[in-house]
Parts: sequence; C-alpha cells; structure tokens
Amino acid sequence: MSASTHTSFCRLCMGHCGVKVSRDDAGRITAVEPDREDPFTLGYACFKGMQAAEAHNSPERILRPLKRLPDGSFEPIGIEQALDEIAERLDAIRQRKGPVAIGGYKGGGAFFTSSSLMMLNDWLRALGSPKAFSTVTIDQSAKYVTAGRLGVWPAGRDPFHRGDVFMIVGGNPLVSVSTVGFDTRNPAKRLRQAQARGMKLIVIDPRRTETARAADVFLQPLPGEDAVLLAGMLRLILERGWHDRDFCAQHVGDLDTLREQLQPFTLDLVAQRTGVPAEQIVAATELFAHQSRRGAATSATGPDMSPHSNLAEHLVELLNVVCGRFIRAGEEVPNPGALLPRWPRKAEVMPAPRWWEQGYRSRFDYGLLDGELPTGSLLDEILEPAPDQLRALIVHGGNPALAMPDLPRTARALESLELLVTIDHRMTATAELSDYILPPTLQYERPDLPMFIYEPLLFPEPFTRYTPAIAAQPPGSELKDDWYYFWGLGKRLGLQLEYWGQPLDMVTAPTTEDLLRIAAQHCPHSLEEIARHPHGLVVEGPPEHVEPGDPDSPNRFTTMPADVAAELAAALQGSELAAAYAYRLAARRERDALNSACRDLPAIRRRLPDNPAWMNPEDMQAEGLQNGDRIAVASPWGQLETVAREDANLRRGVISITHGFGGVPGRTDPSRDGVSVNLLTSSLQERQPINAMPRMSGLPVNIHKVGNCGEEHPSWRSTPGRAC
Repeated sequence: MSASTHTSFCRLCMGHCGVKVSRDDAGRITAVEPDREDPFTLGYACFKGMQAAEAHNSPERILRPLKRLPDGSFEPIGIEQALDEIAERLDAIRQRKGPVAIGGYKGGGAFFTSSSLMMLNDWLRALGSPKAFSTVTIDQSAKYVTAGRLGVWPAGRDPFHRGDVFMIVGGNPLVSVSTVGFDTRNPAKRLRQAQARGMKLIVIDPRRTETARAADVFLQPLPGEDAVLLAGMLRLILERGWHDRDFCAQHVGDLDTLREQLQPFTLDLVAQRTGVPAEQIVAATELFAHQSRRGAATSATGPDMSPHSNLAEHLVELLNVVCGRFIRAGEEVPNPGALLPRWPRKAEVMPAPRWWEQGYRSRFDYGLLDGELPTGSLLDEILEPAPDQLRALIVHGGNPALAMPDLPRTARALESLELLVTIDHRMTATAELSDYILPPTLQYERPDLPMFIYEPLLFPEPFTRYTPAIAAQPPGSELKDDWYYFWGLGKRLGLQLEYWGQPLDMVTAPTTEDLLRIAAQHCPHSLEEIARHPHGLVVEGPPEHVEPGDPDSPNRFTTMPADVAAELAAALQGSELAAAYAYRLAARRERDALNSACRDLPAIRRRLPDNPAWMNPEDMQAEGLQNGDRIAVASPWGQLETVAREDANLRRGVISITHGFGGVPGRTDPSRDGVSVNLLTSSLQERQPINAMPRMSGLPVNIHKVGNCGEEHPSWRSTPGRAC
C-alpha cells in the first residue's frame, strides 16, 4: 500500500456521513475527516466519527480471539480453534436441550455492516431457534406495536422536505442523528434549510435539547407524561374541528370511540399533569393541526422508554391519522427503494395485523415483533428454569450488560449462561463476562454498503453507495469480517445458511463482496457500477407515485382497540409512585458517545470523563448543592452515587443522567467508567404487556447529598427545598 486519501462513508450511526480517510504506507489509518464534496452530508461529520483512526489503532483493541480461563483471565486462541470449541459446546447444548436453548442478541454495531447485519437472524433460523433478540426491542419497539394495533399507510407519512410543520416528541436528532422521519443528512443544516423555506418545528421534551433550541414552539412536560399531553392535544383537535374530516371519514373506522375515550383529558387536567401551561398546549396543537396542512409528528426514545410507552407512541401516530398527514394518491414516493425491492404503494390502509398474536409464543406469552422476541424478556429466558431455558447466547456487536434494565440481574443472568460468546473489538462490560470474544474487522477494513434495511427512513431519495476496504488489518492480528463467525459455526454444526434468501455454499466460504452482491440483488445497478460512484448514486428509473386505493376497501385505521383504551384509562389514573418521589429522571444522549460505544477512546474520555446527574440550578440551590457535590439517587428499584451538575435547560423537578456508562458491579471503577443508570431500573416491574418494554426513563427518584443522610434507600426521601 502507499500513503493515500480515499472517499468513504462512516458507519458508526445512521448518519452515514461522507468522509475522507487517509492511510500511511503500511495501510494504517492516520486521519478521518469530513468530505467537503459529499453531496449527501454536505461536508458534515461528527467528532466521534472522526476518531475512527484512534479506534482502529487503539492499543486496547482486541486483535485476536480470546478464551476465558478458569481464573477469569483471557488468553489468545486461533480463530478456527475458537470456532471448533464454540461449535462443540453449542452442539452439546443442542443435543441436550434442543436448539431453543440457544439464542442471539444483536446490538447497534451489527446493524452497520451490510454483509452481516442479518447473519445472526439467518443463523438462528437455520439452527431452528426463535430466540432472536436485539436492541430494536429495548429501544423503540412501541413503533412495531403501534403499527400492529393501528394499521399502516403503505405510502408513508408526509416527508420532512415537503412539510410545513414537523413535530418531535422526545427526540434530539441534532445529537442522535436517528429520529424517524427527520432528515439526518447533516441534520442541523437540513433543519435550517427547511425552516428557511417556512417549515415550523415543534419539539416536546423535558430538556431544552440542542434540537429544542432550534424549535419554533417548545413544550417542556414532566418526563413520563407524554401520553397525557398527546391525549389532550388529540382531544383539542377533535373538539375544535382541526382534524382532516374527509380523510377520517374514508380511512378511520372508530373516530367516535376515539373522541369518547379522550373526553377526560381536558386542557386543565393535562396542564396540571404535565406542567405545561394550557396556552402553550393550545398554541402547539393549533400550529400542527390547524395552521399547517402538511407535515408529520414523530417520536424517539423519550416516550418510547417511558411509562405507557406503547400508548404514547400510538397517540403520536394518531396525530398523523386524524390530521391525514400521509402521502396521497398521485404524489411521488420519495424513496421507493435503492437496494430494497420496489413494490406498489396504494392510498389505503393496511389493517392492523397484530403480528405478536400469530406464530411462535414464548413460555412468558410474548410473540414475535419483526421476527424477534422482545429483549425485555431476555433475562427471564435465561434465569427461569424450564425445558427451553436459554443456556447459550451469541452477542453480535452489542453490549447487553449495559443496555438492559436492572444491571445486577442482567449481570447475574449473563454469568449464569453455560456459554456466552461476544463478537466485538473491545473489552465491553459484556465481553468481560464472555467465554469467548471474537474480534471483527472495523469499518474501514472491510467493503460495505449503507444500512439498507431502513433506507426509506434514512434517505429522502433512492440513494446508495459503496466503499472498498481502505485500511490494512493491524500487524499480528487475526480478524474476520463479522459474517464469517456465523458461517464458520454453521458449517461446523451442519447448518445450511441463507443470506437474504440466497443459500450459501457451506463448504467454501463466500467473500464479503459475494454477500454485498446478495444485499444489492434488487438494485438495478450492479455492485461494480455502484462502486464507480464513490460519492454514491441515486438509482435511475422513472419516479414512482402512490396508486389510488380501492374505493371498496373495508380497511380502516383502528384508533382505539380495547387494549389501547385500557392503557389510556391507566394513564389517566396516574402513578402512585409519583407522590412519594420528588424528581423524575429522564434519559439523555451525549453528542460524543454512541450508547456505550466510543467512550474508551482518549479524545472522547477527555470530553466525557463521567456522567453526572444534571439538575436545574434552582433545584440544586434548594437542595443545598453545588456543582461537583456527590449525591445519591434512588428509585423504587435501586440507587447509585454520582456528582451533581447544573443544567439550566432542564425544567425543575427533573434529573437527567446519560445512559451507556458504568459497568458490572465489582468489575468497574466509577471514577473511570461513570455510573450505570440501569442501577435504577427494573427488569420485572412496569413492563409493557406486548413487547416487555421496561421503564427506562421518566423514573421516579429522590436524592440526597452524600454525607448528609445516614439512612439508605428506601427509608430516606427528599423534597425540593428541604434537606433530607
């Protein structure tokens, strides 16, 4: 290799930012910088993405497979020997307990390698196990539940670039770069462009986030009260006639039932429960439903990780339904598909399918969501004895030890497995508990395509691109692309693997390029042709338009099925816990970290040395706290200690701690790793009934200054303005 600079794109998150990657004569990455000529992200790349050289060259990177020894330490082992031993242990479990005793967990890292992103699922399918889990169902699985209970409009919502309004509930795309429906290609610039043409932005969030600061209208409710606020907004829309009457008459089957169920959510009640002044609620609702004609409402982890998450998501989507915020017959489909197959979209409702009520059901009475079991039930599957008890887990690019609620129970579950295998390049909290660690190549060491399974959500046009491998693997390393580990285990276990429906040769391993060709099989351009466009290409073809619906179709949106009505009634009653706790804890992201990833890099550590408890300055003053004071934070399910810091962007009564920090108790140094907010969450209580989604935000908490109270939770409590 010779020193050179190459055009590529980042695969750290859903932004897919265009970058320039420099390497030296040895093929070592020396720098990653934004590509100023990239037509997709317009010269933007975030700080953490530009630290890829540190990630590739980190002295802490795992470069050879590791095997746990009886004393808990690890020793290097060859790839093929590791696969031999893992396959032998998997087969012993399969022979004794059946394939249902073997499962897999797919994390965020697995989604951004197109040659491997479905390989775990395909491997489990070939094995005969339904025990597939992923971050999808511990993140925003309420979106699948809503589609299953409400129904789906195949053409999709009004797109961001056509709307005159856009509403975000509990999302911060200027930091997360991942809010559904938002244009995340250089999100700050795309937002400025949209507002310059007249689009209005409404943001609903307990914190004045980076996105909220750019909003035209901002509502700041208490965490966990999203469903109440949204119900009040919907009641106001129907009461004042701001809904799309024609659309509702044609496509909504139970509008009168919806209207009746919303009656208790008066403006006064909603203002009292949420802490949002009534006039602000009216102004936001009128802007969205009455003053605007096009533009959608969307949500993110805020409501989808809070209490009543399935209900809150359902109500978000009802805003779009009652206001008719969908692409109509004759209008162009923004992204009919680049790598995904194209299919006709009609202006009619696909009825609520309730997928989880069909096919496989677990012993805990959970069905499948998009082919997977809810991750909120994973700990039960591991810990509860039964003939199909989960005894082996393959973790692909994830860190469930820190992603799951109830950290002590999560650690206990992972430690109890007969076999835990992690595919990762770093010693995560999960890897520390593993029997084997299989290191993959990193993003600039492999050829790739974008994360195409979500391309209609990512790209507002049928866009795709390709990157070759740019960097050489480090000297002395023994690495494989992620997919190889599943292929190697499949071969040893006598499985016939398929990838995207194509059978693989189980004697001779495919190449990564072979798998990318399969991924691109529906694209009218060959992989080689895509590769000739380093900045990507928009797939050629005539524009596709939404076809007229069947005028005789009986299908309608189901706005208020019985289970949603029951959840609405429960939300109206409120929580008894709230009265016993002075604060509510909200989820939070940091721009320079991606969940639990990136924090091991020196440049990121300097920016994020810890994860404090952020508080409103007036609350800190009332509690007698100063910046840097150590505090204890307690919920009904656990407690932690961290430092308190001021954040004037938080409303009073709210505490915010960034997730993804910390580690397994007894194996972590809080002064180095921070603290895990999942010491405060429960894996058993307050789970949603369909998707086992735990309560991971909007948590009731109390605090006290460490050293001021001798008592431990749960016997102590504090209220603002009163020392404990």
